[in-house]
Amino acid sequence: MMKKEFAVIGLGRFGGSIVRELMSQGAQVMAIDNSSERVDEFAAIATQAVIADSTDESVLNSLGIRNFEHVIVAIGEDIQASILTTIILKEIGVQQITVKAQNDYHEKVLRKIGADFVVHPERDMGIRIANNMLSNTVLDYLELSDEHSIMELKANDAIAGYSIMDLDIRAKYGINIVGIKRGSDIIVSPQASDKILLGDIMLLIGADVDINRFVKKAMKE
Repeated sequence: MMKKEFAVIGLGRFGGSIVRELMSQGAQVMAIDNSSERVDEFAAIATQAVIADSTDESVLNSLGIRNFEHVIVAIGEDIQASILTTIILKEIGVQQITVKAQNDYHEKVLRKIGADFVVHPERDMGIRIANNMLSNTVLDYLELSDEHSIMELKANDAIAGYSIMDLDIRAKYGINIVGIKRGSDIIVSPQASDKILLGDIMLLIGADVDINRFVKKAMKE
């Protein structure tokens, strides 16, 4: 089986962590930055580490960037370089492009020029931390889009002992329980007759407003 090939442009804290994680998962990774110090740091970590200006189309072509399945643009503060790099990658014909956005305006531009995925690592982490601090039941949060998320919720006294059918979550709230963690066991696609036990961790998927409605009303925080 061929290893998946990725290119990560920008080796700051965000890009660097992606390189390390992809490598730990057995992927092939080309790490790119215009800083020789950062490239030197990743020379022994990535499959290949290259000093390059990603806003120069001829340079990206010389690196064979179009042959990578997925390119992650993790450029830090330079929004102009991030946008120009994304445009060039689209023109070259890269299949999938994920770009780190600095703010909402940056995200709008990235989506208009064709970025496949746009991530807000700082914003998303802020939302996750806020959810964890405000709730005794919200354990984790993953944004799927601007309006939909996956959330881990710990079952409390308000819903423990009820079956999924009793709670009627899909009809009442428009969300789905796609899994239940119970100790070291994981119940995937639980049945309507399955009961929620105190301390179970429910994996919910749905619109943010619907999940929040369920947390506030059904779980009676």
